[in-house]
Amino acid sequence: MSAARRIRALGRAELTLLLRNRAALFSAIVLPLAMVAAVSGVPVDRGELSTMAFLVTAMLAFVLLSAVYYNLVTAYVSRREELVLKRLRAGELTDAEILAGVASPAVAVALAQSVLFVAAGAVFLGLPAPVNAPLLLLGVVGGVVVFVLLAAASSVFTRTTELAQITTLPILLGCLFGSGLMVPLEELPDPVAAALRALPLSPVVELMRLGWVGTAGERAPEDFAGAFGPAAVPVLVLVAWLAAGAMAIRYRFRWEPRR
Repeated sequence: MSAARRIRALGRAELTLLLRNRAALFSAIVLPLAMVAAVSGVPVDRGELSTMAFLVTAMLAFVLLSAVYYNLVTAYVSRREELVLKRLRAGELTDAEILAGVASPAVAVALAQSVLFVAAGAVFLGLPAPVNAPLLLLGVVGGVVVFVLLAAASSVFTRTTELAQITTLPILLGCLFGSGLMVPLEELPDPVAAALRALPLSPVVELMRLGWVGTAGERAPEDFAGAFGPAAVPVLVLVAWLAAGAMAIRYRFRWEPRR
């Protein structure tokens, strides 16, 4: 059996468990869809299009926190404490395949909702086509991978699924209030903005906004080619988080309960 087939098989089992977990299903699917319904009823005129694009990209970022990060922390912890991860390692699956298989339903949900949000922005809000679609895609896909890695890393110091509500708070609150979702980072003092740009969600938000409207703050919108220049720093920060997450999993991830 190929690696892809093994991941799909494990992913189908995880999807069944996700559909049976009402709390996880609500945070992964129902809550983001409710946000789309609420935003779709907001009247928009041509002068507010950039503001609404910022709101839609904020919702895309929220999907990463709820559907990917929080749900996967509880999933990894639950499978570890039930010795599922330990048993899976005794089979043909590699470590990477196990982590990817457990994450695959959450990743699929996040990507599907991202497509839904982009479509909703175009249909209900009349938003224009993205200025730079590759940057928008890089922000979404890179964000998904980063928060899968962060979820696995956070499971290391989360002893039970109940404790996930506490151990995930620093990243959840830091990203919600410090990654430019509510206030563009360019409106903050330079030292504060520079520090907040190092948060894991900040480069994702900047890349998505650069890709959609050509600007991540108060700067004049760029065209397709011009958007690549301001994207250099967010890409470097994103790569740094990818490397840090991969190293944390390689050397610190726990495959069985601490006795």
